[in-house]
Parts: sequence; structure tokens; C-alpha cells
Amino acid sequence: MLTQVIDWHDKALWQVGEPRTVEDYVAEQHSLFDGSLNWPVMVIRETALAANIETMAAFCRRHELDFAPHGKTSMSPVLFQRQIDAGAWGITVATAHQARVAAGYGVQRILLANQLLDGSALDAISAMLVADPALEFLCLVDSVEGVRAIAEAGKRRPERAGGMSVLVDIGFAGGRTGVRSSDEAVELARLVASTEYIRLAGVSSYEGGLTTLDGVRAHYGVVREAIDRMVDERLVGAHPVVTTGGSAYFDLVVDALAGGWARERGVQLILRSGAYVSHDHGIYHERTPFNRVPEEGHLEAAIELWAQVGSAPEPGLAIVGMGRRDAPYDSGMPVPLRLRRADGDAPEEVDGRAEVTKMDDQHAYLHLEGGLEVRPGDLVCFGISHPCTAFDKWRVVPVLDDDDRVIDLLRTYF
Repeated sequence: MLTQVIDWHDKALWQVGEPRTVEDYVAEQHSLFDGSLNWPVMVIRETALAANIETMAAFCRRHELDFAPHGKTSMSPVLFQRQIDAGAWGITVATAHQARVAAGYGVQRILLANQLLDGSALDAISAMLVADPALEFLCLVDSVEGVRAIAEAGKRRPERAGGMSVLVDIGFAGGRTGVRSSDEAVELARLVASTEYIRLAGVSSYEGGLTTLDGVRAHYGVVREAIDRMVDERLVGAHPVVTTGGSAYFDLVVDALAGGWARERGVQLILRSGAYVSHDHGIYHERTPFNRVPEEGHLEAAIELWAQVGSAPEPGLAIVGMGRRDAPYDSGMPVPLRLRRADGDAPEEVDGRAEVTKMDDQHAYLHLEGGLEVRPGDLVCFGISHPCTAFDKWRVVPVLDDDDRVIDLLRTYF
């Protein structure tokens, strides 16, 4: 893995001047409250992080799933490697840039869960595949244009025998991408199978936009029907890939696709959940499938965002130095968890007595009730909702042990 370097450009790393390696910084044994970090700062708790990685790895082992966690959640190569070390088959990405980052940091199996149409990006990825024959790469197609673009890129690289491997993307009416029926999926699969310089590996689906369990089950029925027909027509090889499953319905992947059907059809079933790695105090706390199947596991919110109260201008209101540039707000406001007084006393639980009602670019409006009072200089610890739009606001995220010591830094590449 490439050496990661930090310097004074990195938000929240207060006592960093000239560039130094992450290893050198960690060896200095900084901690959350020793003055080495500036406010606001987003941190991640090692205990929860490690537990989440193992929980999903164990879930996949138990149900005979390969796992390609979605890297767009964190875009942290350190986390990619930890997920792979725990047994992940590979890493999922969303863009050509993310694929290049993953490959540059040594990921050997990359699933790009979108259709690639940009000829220059396809040529760059083809060059990566030629330069590293051990690198495995899959991407999606849902149109004649997608098939044509990939085949043309393959023709420009004839040394890549068989061309690029693709998955037919199966969506649903009103959803994001993908063909809308098994008939359309099979028709596109026939086109891929009859076209040079492109190879059909299987199918992909994304169910995250569906809002009911029955809707998800019906969608997976379409996926099964499509792969059954492709296998019967010998459009795919003996071990077709089926990849699906975000962070909200992975239990239904097991119910609908894993087990006997997958074994009978020789399917390689690849799960793509990503937000699990840090979890949250918001939408994924509410939506995790482990709420439905608690016997299967439990995830812990690992991300904390610490910010300082800058003003208490009127009763019941505090203004905190954290805003939309620091915390996600697209799927719910940050959740106040704990309060640490300016005099350094042990943090106290907020227990629902405070709520963020609005954020500006650099400020959060903290409304107080239940007798809670805060003063300028106090620190507030927040949980977040939606980790995918939390990591992208931070180039470096300190990892803390249970004693608040910095034991690693996660650099992100968005």
C-alpha cells in the first residue's frame, strides 16, 4: 500500500506542520482532548469499527455470500484493506476515479456498480487491466450504448482476450438505473453474448430505492428469472455473478437469492453493502436489517463529530461551530450525544435534551430543553445520519481507542 502523508492542509490536525507520514503522527500518541486536534473534528471509534467489519464478514460467511463492500462510503484505502483482510472478495466503487484509487492502493477485485460510457475512462481502465493481469474488474450495462462503448474500448485493446466483463443491470419502474424487466435483461444479455470484445459475467441489481419488503422480494424475483433464462440459454458461463444488496435489505438477499437456488445455478452471489462499516445514529440505525433479524448481528455507530459551542445568545439556544461543510444533513441532522464542559469534566449524556434544528455553512443551531444549559467553550459530541455524506467532508479522520488516543488516521480520496 502507498505511504499516506499528512500536513497542515488537513482539517482538524492542529499541530501538524511539514508533511509527515501517518505512522509518524500516530507514534506521537496524540489524543482527542490534548490540544492536538482542532474543532470541529470527525473521529471514528476503533472498537465499533472493528466490530462492524467482523459482524458483516461473519454474516457473509454464514450465508455463503461473497462480499464487495461499497467503497464510496468511506473512500478510505485503509478501510478497504481492513475489509479485505476480514474476508471481503473485493471492493465496489461508483466511478472510474474511485476504481483508479482502489487499484492504486492494491485492490485486486473491483466492481464498478455503474455503466461506463466515457471512452477515455474505459481506455484508462483497460490500460490498468493490461498492466496488471491479476486485476479483476466488472462493470454494468443497461443499454445498447453501454455495450457499444465497452466493445469499442475492448477493440482498442485486442490484447485483452475476450474484452471487459460486464453485468446486466436490472432496475425497477421509477428506480435509478437498469433495464426494467427480465425480458429486457435477457435481450441485452443476448446482445452482449453476440458482440466481440465484451463478455457477459452475470447480472447486478440495486434495490435501495424500494420502500417495502414485498417490493424488494418481487424485484429479486425478476433477478432470479433473468439469471435462470440466461443460464438456460447459455448466455453466461457456469458460475454467473449475481450482485445486489445495499445496507437496508441484505437479509432479503439471503431469503430470496442465497442457498439452494444459488447452489443449483452455480451462482456467485456478491453482496455490496457499504454503510455498515461505520453505521450511524440516523437512517441506518433505523433501517439496518439487523433490526428485523437481531439474532444475525448488531452494528455500532462508530462516527462521532466533536464541535465547540461558540455562542449561547439566548435561553434555550446554543450556536455550535459545526456546519454543512463538516456534517451530513441530507438524511437528517446530526444527533447530540454527549456534552463535555469547558473545565474538562467527564462528558455527560445529553439524553434527548438537545436537537440540531438548522445548519449554516459553519454553524449549527442547537435547541436546548429539559433544563440543559451549555456555555461558550463547551464541547458537544454528535452522532451523524448517513455516513456516505460524512466521510466526503473530511480528508483525514482520526481513529480513537477507548481511551481517546489517536491510533490511526484514515485518509479519504473523494
